[in-house]
Amino acid sequence: MAEPVRVRRLTDQEGQRLRQIVRRGSTSSVRYRRAMMLLASAGGNRVPVIAQLVQADEDTVREVIHRFNEIGLACPAPRWAGGRPRLLGDDDEDFVIQTATTRPTKLGQPFTRWSIRKLAACLRRVHGRVIRIGREVLRPLLLRRGITFQRTKTGKESPDPERDAKLDRIEQVLERFPDRTFAFDEFGPLGIRTAQGSCWAEQGEPNRLPTTYHRTHGVTYFHGRYSVGDDTLWGVNRRRKGTTTSRAALKSIRAARPDGAPIYIILDDLSAHTGSDIRPWAKKNRAELCFTPTHASWANLIETHFGPLRGHPLGRTSLCRHSLTTR
Repeated sequence: MAEPVRVRRLTDQEGQRLRQIVRRGSTSSVRYRRAMMLLASAGGNRVPVIAQLVQADEDTVREVIHRFNEIGLACPAPRWAGGRPRLLGDDDEDFVIQTATTRPTKLGQPFTRWSIRKLAACLRRVHGRVIRIGREVLRPLLLRRGITFQRTKTGKESPDPERDAKLDRIEQVLERFPDRTFAFDEFGPLGIRTAQGSCWAEQGEPNRLPTTYHRTHGVTYFHGRYSVGDDTLWGVNRRRKGTTTSRAALKSIRAARPDGAPIYIILDDLSAHTGSDIRPWAKKNRAELCFTPTHASWANLIETHFGPLRGHPLGRTSLCRHSLTTR
C-alpha cells in the first residue's frame, strides 16, 4: 500500500505563517484555502478529511501538498498565467534580482537602500550590461520573484530542547491511535462585535445593525475539543481560561471514550494546561498529554478548524450575547 500523502515536517516559521493565514484570513481565497490544506495535513489529517474540510477535490489537495514539499511557503500564493511575451530572459531577471538584493553602497551608489526609481535608473547605467526596464515592469517582477520592501524583523524559533521528540510523539499517536486521539485548545477572546455587510435596499435606507459601544457582555473564550477519529469539533464558551476550565474540558474528552482505555490529548504547554491538578488527573484517568513544543502550537491540528470557526459561525453575525454562538 502506498504511503499516505502528507506535508513534510514544518519549520517554526512555516507553521506560524500558515497558522496566521488560517486564523486571520487572507485577501486571497486561494491562499487561505491552501494554507488550511497544509496546516490540516501537518496536523495529521488524511487527504479525504482535508478535501471535505475545504470543499475541494482530493487530487487538488495532493497537488498542493506535493507543491509545498518542493517550494515551501511560496506554494500558497496563486500564480496566474497569461499576458504579453516576456522581453527579459531568465539571466536578465536573475541580474535584476541580484542587483535589488545588493546594498547600493556596494555598487558605488551614494545611498543606503533602493527605491523603484533608483533601481531602474541604476540598471540602465550598469557597466558592461544595460537592462532597460520601466518602473511599472520592475515592480511586478520583484513581487513575482518574492522580493518586497521589508523592515528588519526578529524571528521566534522554538527553544524547546525536546522539540523533535514531542513532534515525533504527536505524529506517532496520530498514525497509530487516530480513533483515540483528541486535540484541545482555547480560542479567543471573543467579543460581541457587529460585522457590516451589504444588501439590496431602498436608496438611503440600508438595514441597520445594533452598535456595540457598550459591551456589557464582556468577552469569552471558546474551549474547543476535536476528535480525530470522528472528525468532530465541539466546545463551550467560558468567561476565562485557567486550570479549572482546562480540567473540565479534559473530563469531557475522557467522557467521549468511557471505556477506560487510554486516550491521547494534543495540547500546547500553556500554564493552564500544566497545573498541579492536571497531570495527576491525566495519570489517574489514563489520558496521555501530548504537548506541542514551545512556540509551535501550529502542530495542534485543532488550529486548522479555528479559522473556519471564526469566519463562519462567529464572524459576519449580529449577536446580542455569547450564548447564541454555542448553539
